Amino acid sequence: MRVVLAGYNVDSSVIEELKRHAPPREDVTPETLSASYARISRDPRPADELRAAARAEVDRARRSNRTIIFKMGHHSVAEHAVFNFDVIGVSRLAIEEIERFRLCSFTEKSQRYITLGEDHVVPEEVRRAGLQALFEDTVKAQNALYRRLYKQLRPYIFGKYREEARDPRNHAVLDGWAKEDARYAVSLATEGQLGMTINARNLELLIRRFSAKSLAEVRALNAELYRLAKEVAPSILLFTEAGDFDAKTYGDIAAAAEGIAASPSAGPRRGSREKEVVLAGHPADGDDRILAALLYSAGRLSYTEGLSRVKAAGARRRRGLIRLALERMEFYDFPLREFEHADLTYDLVVSASCFAQLKRHRMATLTTQRYDPALGVTVPPSVREIGAEKEFLATVARTDEAHAALEKGAGPAADYVLTNAHRRRALLKLNIRELYHMSRLREDATAQWEIRRTTAEMSRLAKRAMPLACLLLGGKDAYPELYAKVFGRAPGILPPKIFQ
Repeated sequence: MRVVLAGYNVDSSVIEELKRHAPPREDVTPETLSASYARISRDPRPADELRAAARAEVDRARRSNRTIIFKMGHHSVAEHAVFNFDVIGVSRLAIEEIERFRLCSFTEKSQRYITLGEDHVVPEEVRRAGLQALFEDTVKAQNALYRRLYKQLRPYIFGKYREEARDPRNHAVLDGWAKEDARYAVSLATEGQLGMTINARNLELLIRRFSAKSLAEVRALNAELYRLAKEVAPSILLFTEAGDFDAKTYGDIAAAAEGIAASPSAGPRRGSREKEVVLAGHPADGDDRILAALLYSAGRLSYTEGLSRVKAAGARRRRGLIRLALERMEFYDFPLREFEHADLTYDLVVSASCFAQLKRHRMATLTTQRYDPALGVTVPPSVREIGAEKEFLATVARTDEAHAALEKGAGPAADYVLTNAHRRRALLKLNIRELYHMSRLREDATAQWEIRRTTAEMSRLAKRAMPLACLLLGGKDAYPELYAKVFGRAPGILPPKIFQ
C-alpha cells in the first residue's frame, strides 16, 4: 500500500512567496485558513488581514482552532482545510468503504477502461489464518478466467457492432464493453486506486469511523491517512479515536436482531428467484407534495394549504403546473429543488459490478448488507452469448467453496475472494430530483449495462407511483424523444451520441 498526500489548499499568498524561493516556513498549512475564517464572525478586520495574522502566528492559529472546534463546537471551520490524497494499491472492497462518505470527491481507476493484471490484496486476516494458498489459488483462477473472457468477448462485441467498429474512434467504447463484462470474474481483492479530495471535518469523521472497522486493510489505510494529515494540520483533527458509538452499535443491533428477524439460514437459497428491484416505499401523494412545494415557493400559502389546493385542483391544472416546472430543462438540467419533497425507497439486489456504480450516488441514502453467495451471481448476457456461462459458473462455484472455508478462519475478510458477479442487498432512498440525476446518467446508452437495467426498472416503478413528477425521467440519450412526447417539440440542445 502507498498513500500520497498529493496536495492541500494553502493561502495563495504563501504559494506566491514559496515560488520566490522562500526558506522553509511554518505557515505552509491549511490550518491558517481555518483559523482566519473562524475569526470572521467576531473580528471586524477584513478577511485578508485575518489570513495574514494567522500566517504570522501559526501556534496561536492552532490554539484558536482547538478552542473553536473542541470547546465551542464549531466544527464547520475545519471544512476550510482541504486535502488531496492519492490512494494506491487498495482493494475494491476497501474502496467501497472509502466511498461511503458523502461530502468528498473521488475519481477511481475504472475496471471498464483499463485491462486488469494480477495485482490483488491478500488480507492480513487470511495470512494469520494460514489460508493464503487457498485464497491465492482462487484469485489466480478468477484472473485466468478474466483473460479468457476478454479474449473472446472483444472480437464478439466488435463483430456484433460491426458498423460502429469500422470507425477507429469507436474502438475504445467497444473495447470497454468487453472489459466491463470480463471483469465480472475478478475478485473484490483486485487492486485499485483513486484520487480523493476531502476537507478536514470529513477526514476526521472518516478516521474515527475507520478506527472502528474490522478489516485490517481499512485500519492500515486509516493510520496512513491520519499520519499524513496530522503532519501538516494537527489542530483540526481532534476526534479521531473510535468511540463505542462507532465500534459497538451495529454489533449490538445485530445481536438484538437475532431475536426479531429470521436467521440467515432461512434466507434465499442458491437458484431462488430474487426480485432485483422492489419499490419498497413511497408517499401515496408524491405528485401532490411536489406540486404543493412549487406553490409554496411561488407564493404565500402554507405548505398544508397548498397541499389542500393541489388536491382540489383538476388534472389539467396539475399537469400544467408540472409542465411549467419542466419545460425549459435541457438534457443536462435537473428539476427544481421542490422535486426533493417526495422520496422513494428501493430494495435492490445488485452485483458488485453494479454496486460500483450505485455507490457513487452519495447524496442518496444507501444501506447495505454484506455480499451474500446465497443470492447467486449476475452473469453478463454477453458471457452466455459466447457460450462461456458454464465455465463462468464453475469458477463461481469454486469461489463459493473458498469463501465458505475462508469465513471460518478469517471472518468477514472472506469477502475479498468474492467476484464482481456476486450480489448483495442494498436499500436505497432518494428523492425525485436525485432520481432524475441517476436516471439521466445511468439509463444512458453509455452506462454500464447492469446499472442501466436496474435504473430503468427504478424509473418504471417511479413513473407508476408519481406519473406527473416523472414526466421527463430517462437517460440523456432518450431525452429528445421524452421531451417531444410531453411538449410536442424538440428540446433546445441535443445530447451527444455514444458513437462517432
